[in-house]
Amino acid sequence: MAGRHSARILRTVQRIPTGAVASYGQVAREAGLGRRARLVGHALRHLPAGSDVPWHRVVNAAGRISLPAGSDSGREQRRRLEEEGVLFEEGRIDLRRFGWQPSLDELLWGPPDP
Repeated sequence: MAGRHSARILRTVQRIPTGAVASYGQVAREAGLGRRARLVGHALRHLPAGSDVPWHRVVNAAGRISLPAGSDSGREQRRRLEEEGVLFEEGRIDLRRFGWQPSLDELLWGPPDP
């Protein structure tokens, strides 16, 4: 089932701009998948090596990295976000400040065609 929705999820993640983050739940909603946040995690976990999908811009609803603390992937995600100007305070990202807000055009007319 995840494969059926993966393309929608990955297109949504590609819309998150540099310097912004979205929660797994937000990505699911923007992709038209309601409350399927775990499906988003599944799709991102199965990205091929070298993918250009900005997986690092997806965090949990608390503004934290969901990867295991101290893992290579967790350190890589934090490094990439900090390089984009995203700030962490006590391990959290302020989603009000760095959270992705789709443009008014996207909200009214939907995402741009691929």
